[in-house]
Amino acid sequence: MLAFAARRAGVNALLLLLVSLTGFMLLHATPGGPLAQFSLSPGMTSERLNQIAHSMGLDQPLWLQYVKWLGGLLKGDWGHSYRDHAPVLSIIISHLGATVELGLASLVISFLGGLAMGLIGALRAGEAIDALCSLVGVILLSLPTFWLGLVFIYFLSVRTGWFPAGGLMSPGHASATDRLRHLALPAMTLGLVSIPVWGAYIRSFAGDTLNQDHIRTARALGVPGWRIVLRRVLPAALLPLIPIAGVYLPTLLSGALVTETVFTWPGVGRLFLDSLQYRDYPVALGVLMFSAVLVLMCSLAAELLHHAADPRLRT
Repeated sequence: MLAFAARRAGVNALLLLLVSLTGFMLLHATPGGPLAQFSLSPGMTSERLNQIAHSMGLDQPLWLQYVKWLGGLLKGDWGHSYRDHAPVLSIIISHLGATVELGLASLVISFLGGLAMGLIGALRAGEAIDALCSLVGVILLSLPTFWLGLVFIYFLSVRTGWFPAGGLMSPGHASATDRLRHLALPAMTLGLVSIPVWGAYIRSFAGDTLNQDHIRTARALGVPGWRIVLRRVLPAALLPLIPIAGVYLPTLLSGALVTETVFTWPGVGRLFLDSLQYRDYPVALGVLMFSAVLVLMCSLAAELLHHAADPRLRT
């Protein structure tokens, strides 16, 4: 286990180094580079722009800028925002709670929906209800997230007024009910489009388990179907999902950019889009690195958990 963890940690460190190098080079290759925001200021002169570049070390060779930035990153200094003049890491953390809230809520919706769809498909393979589940899955998977969000806003907010159209909470209201009403539409938007993903995995794993000899033997001995599903099929189908969830969850948390934008949800995804719009490159690069660290850490934790939970991997 320790050797496996050490190998995976080494690979993840190399991946993070590659992500940091790629992200740093791409942002510096954008038109105007890191000085783009300053060059748009009224009355900005070339002399003043050169002074700003010198004070920020942007007139140094690019490789040296990268080394210094990476060194500060390892020390916990992720730079300062051009727009808010605050530490990048504190800005990201201040937006993280909203993204975690949205991600976990949508994960519950997508996983429970996928569990129902997958088990129905595996237990009723080839029947009409299996075809119906497959059709629903294809429809959900093909729906653009932004379009589904706008449909929800129009019918469930504008037309009926059942749910707020966006935001984290109503001004002057901090009740749990108000938070849940604001959370409902973005969570459904992000969760529904992910149901077919979980459903496909669960259907595949559960179907493989149902075809094994010990399941046929249990059925021949008259073991109730619900007991077979709960004690045999479900655990066998959920165990391989651990490493998948380790990659999916952080990706969901950091990749909800479209949903957070449509519903003006103040999360990390919208922060990344705003930082690109305002050319606040330290924040954009910080969000990119934070997302990469989150994905790789959760992936490693899920792999270790799967390695510990599955006795076949310990031999």
